[in-house]
Amino acid sequence: MKTLLEGSQACAEAVRLARVQVVSAYPITPQTHIVEELAKFCSDGSLNGRFLCVESEHSAMAAVIGAAAGGVRTFTASSSQGLALMHEMLHWAAGGRLPIVMAEVNRALGPGWNLWADQTDSLAQRDTGWIQLYCADGQEVLDTTLQAYRLAEAVNLPVMVILDAFFLSHTWEPVDLPAQEEVDQFLPPYAPRFRMDTDHPQSLHGVAPIGVYMEMRRSMQLAMEAVPELLERIEEEFFARFGRRYGPVDPYLCDDADVILVTSGTAAGTARVVVDQLRAEGQKAGLLRIRMFRPFPVRSVHEVLKSAQKVAVLDRNCSFGAGGIFASELRSALQGGNPVPVYSYIAGLGGRDITVETIRDCFALTRRTDRPAIESVWLGVKEELLK
Repeated sequence: MKTLLEGSQACAEAVRLARVQVVSAYPITPQTHIVEELAKFCSDGSLNGRFLCVESEHSAMAAVIGAAAGGVRTFTASSSQGLALMHEMLHWAAGGRLPIVMAEVNRALGPGWNLWADQTDSLAQRDTGWIQLYCADGQEVLDTTLQAYRLAEAVNLPVMVILDAFFLSHTWEPVDLPAQEEVDQFLPPYAPRFRMDTDHPQSLHGVAPIGVYMEMRRSMQLAMEAVPELLERIEEEFFARFGRRYGPVDPYLCDDADVILVTSGTAAGTARVVVDQLRAEGQKAGLLRIRMFRPFPVRSVHEVLKSAQKVAVLDRNCSFGAGGIFASELRSALQGGNPVPVYSYIAGLGGRDITVETIRDCFALTRRTDRPAIESVWLGVKEELLK
């Protein structure tokens, strides 16, 4: 059924369809609409679940950790400073091998205080052991949230479903809302591999001596390495039922492209327009949208970029002292045999628009420059404000 939804509402509808049993959240702009919708669903009976109101994002994650350890399907959401406050508990969720799903609405970190889109908040958590999936539109938010539960419960690792603040979270789009019975066939009830049970007492998340800790972490890495193939199988089943799939990466006109732009999130929509314009002008431009950032889709990236002469990465984030994070990851991934030069650009921080002109600049600078700059190139900066 087609319906008009915000990106945030699309996420909440997916949680309802997934029959989540415990939702815990502390509202923070711009994820508030997600948990407001879920609070309504729990109140009116649309979702037969428990909504836990807590005093902070740290407590929200602690609550779903406890619920997931008890063997129920859980959800939370956060953004920006709220996600940063969760940081300690993110490690507990992943290290505890708990299949929690969290919506993370990308918002800039302060100071200065800023409510708008910036990926640095989620990317600052990239080493916590969470699978990270970045969405480009409302339909993908709904579909990815449903897929995230299948994925999390198969590998016993938590999943972040990530969407841009306002450009996606507060933008209304037509979304195909599947029927409950269809979702039930795709996503059966959660059957935990382990859980707290008073009839079968056991210790969970206790002290790990030197003799076992490294093996626990190796097990997490092996689970991460299994994700790309497993996600592909889940998406094939999803496609058979609902007619949609996305992949760990989403290439557009890359087969014969000499310059390929790599980006993520809603910027990819504008980038498609630019690629079409450049193709009409006779340039062999392509676009690669990264959907799965953790684990990083090394094999898929190699396959798409194998024939490119140059790669331009447009990051809506910055690791200070290093530069664009996606560019850094891509350079690392290509060390295994693909010598294509990677040009790094940063734009759109704090919600600034990434326009058609911004993306055309990426392509133009990349084409006319013989080799990448050592540091990331910042686009759209008002130089007078740097004085």
